[in-house]
Amino acid sequence: MANEVAILGAGMHPWGKWGRNFVEYGVKAARDALQDAGLEWSQVQFIAGGETVRNGYPGFVAGASVAQALGWSGAQVASTYGACASGSQAINTARAHILAGLCDVALVVGADAAPKGFFAPTGGDRQDDPDWLRFRLLGATNPVYFGLYARRRMEIYGATELDFARVKVKNSRHGCTNPYARYKKAFSIEDVLQSAMVSDPLRLLQICATSDGGAALVLSSMEFARKRTSRPVTIAAVSTVTPRYPNTVIEMPNFATDSAAGAGVPDTLFKDSIAKTAYEQAGLGPEDLDLAEVYDLSSALELDWYENIGLCKPGEAERLLNDGDTTIGGRIPVNTSGGLGCFGEAVPAQAIAQVCELIWQLRGEAGERQVEGAKVGLTANQGLFGHGSSVIVKR
Repeated sequence: MANEVAILGAGMHPWGKWGRNFVEYGVKAARDALQDAGLEWSQVQFIAGGETVRNGYPGFVAGASVAQALGWSGAQVASTYGACASGSQAINTARAHILAGLCDVALVVGADAAPKGFFAPTGGDRQDDPDWLRFRLLGATNPVYFGLYARRRMEIYGATELDFARVKVKNSRHGCTNPYARYKKAFSIEDVLQSAMVSDPLRLLQICATSDGGAALVLSSMEFARKRTSRPVTIAAVSTVTPRYPNTVIEMPNFATDSAAGAGVPDTLFKDSIAKTAYEQAGLGPEDLDLAEVYDLSSALELDWYENIGLCKPGEAERLLNDGDTTIGGRIPVNTSGGLGCFGEAVPAQAIAQVCELIWQLRGEAGERQVEGAKVGLTANQGLFGHGSSVIVKR
């Protein structure tokens, strides 16, 4: 299709708590992606970096920082911020430059050195910053929100703590052989249910950690790619959609929804619209998927994503899970990488890392977690402040 770009290379720095500068993680991932693509840094014409911003303030200006560390080359640069959707926005920026004919080869990179513990507010008095307010006024850390979302699912659809535990068990078994994952242990139901309660009903093993890590991609025009391979993996769609008013399901960091008193609820709610927009761009549907990587900030949130990306109807996610459909070997494996439960959050790298997993799966390079015959995959996540994020990759 005319709007496709090729993915020539993928690279990652292992997730963990390494205590080093984020640039090191980005450079390692970038060099691995360039080697995978068979290209030199000097051939890159554009670099797009996912950026970390803590509570409204710029943190790691990723594009230029990584470009400098690789060696100033004169490449054009952009840095993007969309919270956890930063990586997909960087992918979209590079994709747009290629499709516009402004470059043939682009490097996309995201890396983070996350703080210890959960994400917390920085200092200062910023009463117009909703993220600062939800910490200071409501006292709602990220795990508080994850627990509220889990409770919502239990009330509306009858989900149970056992269902949430089974998500964690599935993903730990997927990720335990992933060389880039931080946590390489296959947990049992008993392990999960005996771990400490953090934000009722979610326990320690069901909430993702904060991590250091990096991920990178080398993108190119289709014309450039076909000179190097007859069958490149391609990006068929990138969705960076925002909500429509009124947004009637509460989203972090807000602590109130839009009022629907004066306007009808949209036909498609925000999280449903993220993948829907990607499907429309690609001319595909959920029935075409062979696997998906979704944003499991908590094990409970993964179940919501099954429905949001159209794998099943609302209220049917538990059945999909318990029937084994989302396990490797099932109808539509989800989070074959192990997900955030195995990686933790390295914010600007997350959406890029999801695409890396799809690339390795579509090439047949995923080792013990390989999905047989995978040809089409989708990623889904979202960032604070209404940043949708979905990428469709196909071969």
